[in-house]
Amino acid sequence: MGIDDILLYDETVFKNIDAFNPDYIPENFLHRESQMEALAICLRPALRGGRPVNTVVLGSPATGKTTAINKIFNMVERNSDKVVCVYVNCQLHTTRFNIFSQIYNKIFGHMPPETGVPFSRIYGSIMKHLRDEKKALVVALDDVNYLFHSKNANKIFYDILRAHEEFKGVRTGIFAILSDIEFRYMLDKNVNSVFIPQEVIFDPYSTQEMTDILKERVKAGFYPDILSEELLSQIAEQASSAGDLRIGIDLLRVSGNFAEADASKTIEEKHVLEAMKSTGSVSLKSTLKTLSKDEKLLLKSITEFKGNNLVAGDLYRCFKRKTSSSYASFDRTLNKLEFLRIIDTRFTGKGVKGNSRIVILRFDPKEIDKCIETI
Repeated sequence: MGIDDILLYDETVFKNIDAFNPDYIPENFLHRESQMEALAICLRPALRGGRPVNTVVLGSPATGKTTAINKIFNMVERNSDKVVCVYVNCQLHTTRFNIFSQIYNKIFGHMPPETGVPFSRIYGSIMKHLRDEKKALVVALDDVNYLFHSKNANKIFYDILRAHEEFKGVRTGIFAILSDIEFRYMLDKNVNSVFIPQEVIFDPYSTQEMTDILKERVKAGFYPDILSEELLSQIAEQASSAGDLRIGIDLLRVSGNFAEADASKTIEEKHVLEAMKSTGSVSLKSTLKTLSKDEKLLLKSITEFKGNNLVAGDLYRCFKRKTSSSYASFDRTLNKLEFLRIIDTRFTGKGVKGNSRIVILRFDPKEIDKCIETI
């Protein structure tokens, strides 16, 4: 089939190609019932005239955190006009002005002027509206670690959480969404004293859970009988081995594109294999972007190790030469890499002082090095 034929071909395997978009919110949100209940409990006081419970939504990438927040916010807004729910992507919005502009836009239906208006007036307009209308505010800060990179986090948290001190009766709360287990140690004391969050943990999906979720995406995105159960299982295994559901969703979309380009009415194994070659390490790269300099250095130290059975103690000695870090800092960094499912560790019971940990890389070292070089 030529290029003109591909562009003009009318038949499609896609019933709704948007079902494979990163921001798609599925009607059936599987395997996150307990987390949704926990988020609902944190929001319930705001629906009853109280303050929402500040919350840290914690989990490795692609575990449903953002989807859960958007679904619970939609549910709240369908049932009450007394809670303003604002979702902010902190990769895109990292300054006080930008974040409060998003809040302003949600409340008033338009963005504030970019010039000529001081921040204090925008801030005051938001808080006076909340006070006068007796509305609570819940702000979800997704990928909140980006606010720490820009050194704006403490001020933004303070502005939101201590608004009641200047505007009596204002009720505000924060849902901080992140994949960083070190988050709790980053806030100033005066912010920590009012934040005091509940934690809602999103554990990684199992292979079976990924299969169930991908099956729902197939139903939502493709016409019936487009993809076989065997090929779906193959895609789910690939996503599970990488520890990232997004890889599976992207493989579905790309496989469908290859089937259409091939003028095929079904997705065949060759289309899936071709998709696996082209999808590559996009998801891994997005995860590595969130790492600090020391975290990347530790990961590089792991990729440079030749042979099997990398012992944590040996890795620490190598890492210390590069950074002069304490063992406690090294241990936290290693735990974060495991939490993000970049590495695995297992105890051997053979250490001189007790259990010794073996560090196992989940990805090809060359693939990791290539991603780090291009970040």
